[in-house]
Amino acid sequence: MDEEELGGFRIYNSMTQQKEIFKTKTPGKVSMYVCGVTSYDFSHLGHARAAVSFDILYRYLRHLDYEVTYVRNFTDVDDKIIKRANETREDPLMLSNRFCDEYNLDMADLQCETPSKEPRVSQHLGEIKDMITQIINNGYAYEVEGDVFYAVDKCPNYGMLSGQKLEHNRAGERVAVDSRKRHPADFALWKAAKPGEPSWDSPWGPGRPGWHIECSAMSACYLTHKFDIHGGGIDLIFPHHENEIAQSWAADNESHISYWMHNGHVTNNNEKMSKSLGNFFTIRQITERYHPLALRHFLISAHYRSPLNYSISQLENSSDAIYYIFQTLQDCKDALSPFLQEGPEKNEKVPQINEAAKECIKKLSVEFQTKMSDDLQTPVILTGAIQEALKFVNSSLKMLKKKMQKRAQLQLIQSLQEVEKEVAKVLDVLGLLSSKSYAEVLQQLKEKALKRAGLAEGELLHLIKERTQARVNKDFLKSDKIRTDLTAKGIALMDVGNEIIWRPCIPSEPVVGDQRAPVEEKQSIPSVNKKVEELPGDREGNGPRTT
Repeated sequence: MDEEELGGFRIYNSMTQQKEIFKTKTPGKVSMYVCGVTSYDFSHLGHARAAVSFDILYRYLRHLDYEVTYVRNFTDVDDKIIKRANETREDPLMLSNRFCDEYNLDMADLQCETPSKEPRVSQHLGEIKDMITQIINNGYAYEVEGDVFYAVDKCPNYGMLSGQKLEHNRAGERVAVDSRKRHPADFALWKAAKPGEPSWDSPWGPGRPGWHIECSAMSACYLTHKFDIHGGGIDLIFPHHENEIAQSWAADNESHISYWMHNGHVTNNNEKMSKSLGNFFTIRQITERYHPLALRHFLISAHYRSPLNYSISQLENSSDAIYYIFQTLQDCKDALSPFLQEGPEKNEKVPQINEAAKECIKKLSVEFQTKMSDDLQTPVILTGAIQEALKFVNSSLKMLKKKMQKRAQLQLIQSLQEVEKEVAKVLDVLGLLSSKSYAEVLQQLKEKALKRAGLAEGELLHLIKERTQARVNKDFLKSDKIRTDLTAKGIALMDVGNEIIWRPCIPSEPVVGDQRAPVEEKQSIPSVNKKVEELPGDREGNGPRTT
């Protein structure tokens, strides 16, 4: 089933505040710019969500056979960078470069594909100065004492993205009042140099770029003034993206971006997570205790435009879901390995897959294409037909252990192979596969679970030995207590014949007397074990407003 059969790929356009059929400016090619991070510290979950949301879009567009040019910038010249560099007594660009590298390590952990281009402000000052010059020459900016300001009242459509009215902008609310401005809402394109700050020569004297101009200049450099998609976090709609539109139009009146896409906030206790509020968690803080795939699963467990409330319980759910997926795939690989090594007998015709497998593959394929083509409904994918496919694999593996005719066995093996391929294809587009083997990922998940439980593997094995001895002694009270205590810490013991094996699990509610932190309050994110529907607004084509 291709895109045309599905009625096209529909995405929510923040400019029109409705879903639209995606049409590219150049057939078969997509040009896409996403605002990246200001690199002065380790990145937090809000940064991770933006990166993963647009990585999903990037992967899906390529799945639809588009040739995608994906540009994501680094802001490496900024007030925050200068302030941090002064605090640490580092060179601002060296500090920024270091955190650019750290960000890329986080992105690799989260299975985010590397964009086509990752421009930095410090490397594009020529393009930025040229654009400012063009804006001045076109009559939309003015210079005052080495600063250059954009004249917002000369832009007839200012506020078209955010809905902000120019007369509603009050001086001093977002930036300091500057009496030199012709209008309180005018914003800096170029900032005159201050003592002790990095600066570059320009026609207006030494200084550095304002924040907004960089993205207009760098997107035009790599994608021209007309391209398909501009993305970023919802907090960038105003003033950043609004000012980008104004600048780009002032530099080139033909400037046009077809689709504006914005991901929702990550919240902590339903308040936006941000460095300025001090209520954030860095990606590293989370991946220290949870597998990066679990974090990615968590980040796509809500629709990209919805708020996502940070929750330990949801991270536990996502970790458990990833373990289940990889354990199922590993079990399938282990079970099929001896048959595949043996291969079919000479002249033996491999039978077609069974009807249940055909139905399973069809349902997964159709659901994946229809829901992803409907503005990337990842929560439905995670909880829908893919779960049925995994159940099919597990039930078929049980059947494979039973005695059956050779032809029926071959048919079941073929069915398992095809269903596993379809599952892997979906997981790949979602970025939930790894370059590591299934077994390696499972081992990593176990190591993270032990860390969260505060146990070394040797300690766990000693407790398992204690429990085994307690059962031999018929001391079932002690045996049950060991098992219950471990379950409370996220370690499940399973009796398999005469052997006891363990796996990570969702920690149980703390028992009376347990001094661990209580389970967090109920969260707004649907459980990964429950089937979810798309956003109500999506059915009508009216998503949440962006103002």
